[in-house]
Amino acid sequence: MMIKLDEMKLTSQQAMWVVFSRGKIVIQESSESIPVAYLSEIPFLASYIDDIHQLPPLNETAQRDMPVFVVDLGAEHIEEPGWERVSLRQLLFADYENAFSVIGRAWQYIHFLRTHQFCGQCGAKTERVDWEMAMHCHRCQHRSYPRVSPCIIVSIHNNEKILLAKGVRHRESNMYSTLAGFVESGESLEQAVHREVFEEVGVEVKNLRYYSSQPWPFPHSLMVGFIAEYERGEIRCQENEIDDAQWFDINDLPTIPPKISIAGQLIAETVSLITDK
Repeated sequence: MMIKLDEMKLTSQQAMWVVFSRGKIVIQESSESIPVAYLSEIPFLASYIDDIHQLPPLNETAQRDMPVFVVDLGAEHIEEPGWERVSLRQLLFADYENAFSVIGRAWQYIHFLRTHQFCGQCGAKTERVDWEMAMHCHRCQHRSYPRVSPCIIVSIHNNEKILLAKGVRHRESNMYSTLAGFVESGESLEQAVHREVFEEVGVEVKNLRYYSSQPWPFPHSLMVGFIAEYERGEIRCQENEIDDAQWFDINDLPTIPPKISIAGQLIAETVSLITDK
């Protein structure tokens, strides 16, 4: 849930502020992180007191940390000297410390609230539940919760080389990364790995090993990472999905994702595995 607060509590606490305007985040100019401030230090929020909620901590340790307040300005633009709007992706990569546990999670909640204002079962107006993160329909009693979409992401190695692909969306940036895809209904994570790899690059893999997971707020994914070994097949790029895919020597890698992303971490782990052989 997100906790709604009284004005006295808001004005008396220094907090981290995640302020959304359309699909972007409002931060101080020339800053690369969400603001840490008192409410009085962010003057344009005076008109949005009723829209401020507290993001609940993930665990008891986080409970003792500085509170996080979330505000959704909807489609409104803020024209306030000293403040600017930046993309969610840009801020995630810049503000490492707060990236996924704060910024990414706040966005997934806001996206949920924006897209569940009406009941998906009967079409009636829904209301936010006070004690948990949910939207409730009083007409048919249907209740909706934030969606989490599982995705697999896999790094594939073969002797001294690693398979990396450039998606069509990364054509201009020329960035190569690991393969990834959504898990389909009725499919296990391992089945999804084998299917996605074969669909995207036409090869088969073996010896899957779970590596780690990472929430990915575009818009509500949970990336489940694996490392696999090449088994057989020639690279054949999936049309309209993969622009190019190649086997790269670990000493001659192309532009790859940063290590804050699970893709970057998988690549680093695979390079380490090959080096240690």
